Amino acid sequence: MSPYPPPKQLQIALRKSALSLCHAQYIRDRLLALYPDCEIVLRGVTTQGDRVLDQSLASIGGKGLFITEIETAMREGRADVAVHSLKDMPMEVAPGFVIAAVPEREDPRDALVANRYTSIEALPDGAIVGTSSLRREAQLRERNPRLAVRLLRGNVNTRVRKLDEGLYDAAILAAAGLNRLEQNHRISALLDPADFLPAVGQGALGIECAVDRPDVVAALAPLNHHPTLLAITAERAFSRALGGSCHTPIGGYATFRDGALWLRGLLATRDGSQVLRGERSAVIDAEAGDLAAADALGRALAGDFQARGASRFLVAAEPAAT
Repeated sequence: MSPYPPPKQLQIALRKSALSLCHAQYIRDRLLALYPDCEIVLRGVTTQGDRVLDQSLASIGGKGLFITEIETAMREGRADVAVHSLKDMPMEVAPGFVIAAVPEREDPRDALVANRYTSIEALPDGAIVGTSSLRREAQLRERNPRLAVRLLRGNVNTRVRKLDEGLYDAAILAAAGLNRLEQNHRISALLDPADFLPAVGQGALGIECAVDRPDVVAALAPLNHHPTLLAITAERAFSRALGGSCHTPIGGYATFRDGALWLRGLLATRDGSQVLRGERSAVIDAEAGDLAAADALGRALAGDFQARGASRFLVAAEPAAT
């Protein structure tokens, strides 16, 4: 039982996008089910990552561009809680903040969205495929180096609209976002994580708050889904140990199977000509397993990659989008 009384008011900070609003409303509803007398206010924050849409994230500063202004709102007392897509969070949480809860994960897979094609293999040479992810670009080029992979940023509806306008032949988007926005009818194919590895944390939400707000940490604790928390702990440890960032085509996905947590990892060159894949497992109880064990699993897989020459994939900067 929490030593703190139920919260009377919580202010939730979120990015000003339809998907972020869906995420925040979901968390609001979960909190209201726990604390029906709590007043919950949603506060939209425009981030630098949302303002600059004509350049890749790596070229303008990385994933932190979606987070900084929101953390400032919490630091200044304008918000108590922030709701993020975990795949958009840096591997190192900013000093003074903590991921206090990770609810159950949505679909972690990537999805092909196209009006005329039902698989990546069906895309003809020269087809223009939109993505903002180096990880997706590398795996697309690995399958067909003659695809024309082009930068595609903006919210989900903007990306789909550009596809419908004929600017792209296909796009790769997160299935979770399409599902949450009730756009899953646009999915042409779901990409199996065994063949097309998702981003670390994809499909999961991270609920962030200040470390000096133990009352808020306690209020958020019931939202945790322990199997998801263990899985993303392993994934983030893998990426963190390799120094993964927006500059690096890196993927990771952990799932429970046969009483163990299995973690797959990927590291690649942007052109897909070189790809490292690997897998490790550890016997961890999905409902009561130790987070330290999950973290150790991620670091162990990263060690395997380092022994296989991972350093050659880790670059300081990326070239402009083609």
